[in-house]
Amino acid sequence: MARYTGPVCRLCRREKMKLFLKGPKCDTTKCPIERRPYPPGAHGRDRARQGSEYLSQLREKQKAKRIYGVLEKQFRNYYEEANRQRGITGENLLRMLELRLDNLVFRANWGASRSQARQLVRHGHVLVNGRQVTIPSYRARRGDVVSLKERSRTMIVVRHNLDTLGRSIPQWLDAGQEGFEVTVRDVPLRDQIDIPVRESLIVELFSK
Repeated sequence: MARYTGPVCRLCRREKMKLFLKGPKCDTTKCPIERRPYPPGAHGRDRARQGSEYLSQLREKQKAKRIYGVLEKQFRNYYEEANRQRGITGENLLRMLELRLDNLVFRANWGASRSQARQLVRHGHVLVNGRQVTIPSYRARRGDVVSLKERSRTMIVVRHNLDTLGRSIPQWLDAGQEGFEVTVRDVPLRDQIDIPVRESLIVELFSK
């Protein structure tokens, strides 16, 4: 499975905002963007770029990719599928990304970050409708029940995340079994997706 393995804090600095890729560390003073709120590289602080239309579109696309942890080809495939669906293409795109299994594990507070949630899925700790699924990009549907295995519910990392993370579970998910199970009540609406991305710019970029 292809994935980004470099330093993720550089990605936040490149976008000049916190993407919360490192979990609780992003809320502390140890977050690199608190000390160096400028793009990485030798000339990151000195480089003054003119804000072009293309640059704004590119940055929104890169931001969405990095938040959900998908690579370029996979992201383009998501866009093409979203473009074929009925409705607003940008909202369809974000909806498909939100319904990824690793994102559901993150939204359920079992993983402190989406990368940690992806690891839980890959290691076989997550069930969908009672069956083990180890594919992070698996797309859940309305009515699907996502849960942790019985033996996985005693893991220290999972218990710690459930006790300390203050994120609220989205309205389109129903929590059950003391937080170890979530049910997809409905597909998420745009106002229920709390990521700082202007999806219309992504559509403009890919429409060229």
